[in-house]
Amino acid sequence: MGNSLKETFEGKIDFVGQKTVDDISRIALIVITVVSFIVGFALQSLSVTFAIFGGSSLVLILLLLPPWPMFNQHPVKWLPVIETKKGQ
Repeated sequence: MGNSLKETFEGKIDFVGQKTVDDISRIALIVITVVSFIVGFALQSLSVTFAIFGGSSLVLILLLLPPWPMFNQHPVKWLPVIETKKGQ
């Protein structure tokens, strides 16, 4: 159990997973900004604007920051190391 827990939190994310996280965060932050501005403008409250933006950003961080296994579905296959002798 300890080994699988270590592998979960080790932080392996492939390049496709990084692109997915980047796309989700970019779109979500734009939507969060627009929604919080509109709601804050409608209610004439700057504190509501910041509360919506901060809370939504916190939820987004909790969803995207950990290295979830769904972001490592296409791991990179590295080539084997080729050893060479020095002096040649």
